[in-house]
Amino acid sequence: MATATEQFIDVDGVPTHYWEEFGGGGHPVVLIHGGGAGADAWGNWADCWKAFSGNFRVIAYDMIGYGTTVVDQEDFVYSQSARIEHLRAFLDAKGIAKASVVGNSMGGATALGLAMRHPERVHTLTLMGSAGLNYHFSPELQTILNYREPDQDGMRRIVDVLTNKNFAPSAEMVQYRYRLTLNEKVMSGYNAAMDWIRDAGGLHFDEREIAGVGVPTLVVSGREDAVVPLDQSVQFHRLIKNSSLYSIPECGHWAMIEHPIEFSEITTRFIREQVSS
Repeated sequence: MATATEQFIDVDGVPTHYWEEFGGGGHPVVLIHGGGAGADAWGNWADCWKAFSGNFRVIAYDMIGYGTTVVDQEDFVYSQSARIEHLRAFLDAKGIAKASVVGNSMGGATALGLAMRHPERVHTLTLMGSAGLNYHFSPELQTILNYREPDQDGMRRIVDVLTNKNFAPSAEMVQYRYRLTLNEKVMSGYNAAMDWIRDAGGLHFDEREIAGVGVPTLVVSGREDAVVPLDQSVQFHRLIKNSSLYSIPECGHWAMIEHPIEFSEITTRFIREQVSS
C-alpha cells in the first residue's frame, strides 16, 4: 500500500484512520478488515491493494476500536450496530453516496449490515469468510475470543486458526498484529467487542433480514475455513437470491492473505461486471 495515502477523518467525533488511492477508476471500493485481535486495514489488505487500486478508487479503514481508530468514551458499546453505523457515517464523511463494499469476517458482517439497513449505499457486496450466521463458538472462535491481553504466543495461535495448515505466516505478520494489541485503548475495545459477541450468543443476523438483501453479492469462502465454515457461506448464497458463491481450496479464513491474487481477481471481475452492467 506504498502508493496509498494514509489519513484520518472525523466520523461523528471519532478520528477514523484509513488508506485511500484513486488508482484505476472513480468507482469506490471500501475494504473492511476482520475482527480478530491485532486486525487493521493495512494488515488485512496490503497484499491485495495493488490489484484493487489498479481498477478502482480504493479505501480501507480501521473499524471502530481497531488499528488506530480508537474511542475515548469509556462506556462505548462495541456492538455490531455500532460498527454498521460507523461505516455509514464514514461514507457520509467521505462524501461517498454509494460504494462497493468488501468485508472479511466481522468486516463482512458490517458490510452485510449496511446492505440490509442502507441498501441505497451499496452498489455491490462481497462477503469473504463473513460473520453473520454464527450461533455457536467453535474451538477456533474460542481461541480468538480468549485473547484477553497482549501475548505473542496467543497471537501465533490466532494466526494458526485463521489460516490453512500449509500457510506459513511470517514473523513480521505475527509481530505486527501483536504490536497493535499493546495499545491499551485498542485492547480494551477488543475485549469489549468480544464480550458483546459472547453475550449475544454469536455474531448473527435474522435470516429473514439476510434474505432481504437485493444488491449483487459475491460470497467467497476458504474451503478449509474453520472459523466460518464453508456451509455458512453456502447458506449466505442460499439466502441472498442475487448472489454467486466462490470457494478457494487450501484456504482458511484469510483468502485476501493466503490467496491474494486469486481473491483479488475474482472480486475485481465481479465488481467490474456489475458496475458496467
